[in-house]
Amino acid sequence: MSNLDILVLLLVVVLLFTKLKSLLGTRPEEEEQRVHLSKESAEKLYDLLMKEAGKNNPPRAAEPALDEEGRPAEELQPAEEELSELDKTLRQIPNFNKVRFVDSAQDAFQIITEAFNRADIETLEMLVSKPILDKFREVIEQREKDGMTAETDFICFDEVEITKAEITADETAHITVRFVSEQVNILRDSDGKVVEGDENYIQNITDVWTFERALSSATPNWILVSTKK
Repeated sequence: MSNLDILVLLLVVVLLFTKLKSLLGTRPEEEEQRVHLSKESAEKLYDLLMKEAGKNNPPRAAEPALDEEGRPAEELQPAEEELSELDKTLRQIPNFNKVRFVDSAQDAFQIITEAFNRADIETLEMLVSKPILDKFREVIEQREKDGMTAETDFICFDEVEITKAEITADETAHITVRFVSEQVNILRDSDGKVVEGDENYIQNITDVWTFERALSSATPNWILVSTKK
């Protein structure tokens, strides 16, 4: 991928995030103007987040020196016996970079949360497994049946860390990430009245999500397969 291609994709991401942020906090009467990501745009966004994020831009956290393939320079890597069990497992994942993964996971968290609240099934299909999609769809359909609408104003992350990693017998990697974030969450009825949450109250919420990827996969995309509070 050329620098020009990456620049174009970054422009797509900026425009998509601008649309998503402008939609946060809208009232029920504005729902008719809701903008959904197209399948093509979602694919570009997802691929960028999980493959290119941080590669040509300053990361959110200090990233170690990388070789030409985007991996830590060999001389900076600790010896195998000095690694934690978690890092030993992560090292077995081809081309894996912890800082870049955490950086991308934060973006995925916000996009999935916003898509769920806005009943954007098209976007969710690109980012989550079928079992998770079915659960999300069930909640969304019940919410629509009850005439409810959800709103989320994401403030910031207080903490994001990889808490577990494993590789199964069928060569599938699972990485569990703990997100601690500050959000304002509101549920409104069909009349626009707040029935749950408070517009002036910032919640501190902990979510534990697990992402999955087959080591033999031709794409670097990670899929959300589990969510817990």
